[in-house]
Parts: sequence; C-alpha cells; structure tokens
Amino acid sequence: MIRFLFGVIIGILIFFFFIYFGGGKTVKKMGEGLTETGKRMEVIEELVRKEKGEIGKEIQKKILKEEKEAPKKGQ
Repeated sequence: MIRFLFGVIIGILIFFFFIYFGGGKTVKKMGEGLTETGKRMEVIEELVRKEKGEIGKEIQKKILKEEKEAPKKGQ
C-alpha cells in the first residue's frame, strides 16, 4: 500500500514538473531536435555502408592479386 501511494505521489509530481517546464512545447522542441539528429544519422549510415562496400571490394582485389602472384613466385 505504501509503494502504491508513493508511486501516485511521484506520478503527480512528474505531471506538475511537466506542466511547469513547458509541457507540449518542450516535447515538441525535443522531438524536432531528435528528428534532425535522426536525419543526420541516416546520412552517416549511408556513407559508412558505401565506404564499407568500396573497401571490401579493394580488399578482395588485393587478395585475389596476391593469390595469383603467389604461385608464380613458387615456380
């Protein structure tokens, strides 16, 4: 019972702090900031994927080149 009352009191305090610090306006500003951050992260993810693919191709070319050259040195 004490935990329940403690939870209700904390809930009421959180509600009043929400209203005191701007309510919906604050949530809207935070949401806009998160949206911008999400867009930036998407661009960075695409760049990383692109670079990863290019680096992977270069490494494969190097490995294939070394495999082709290795038997020639042994002969």
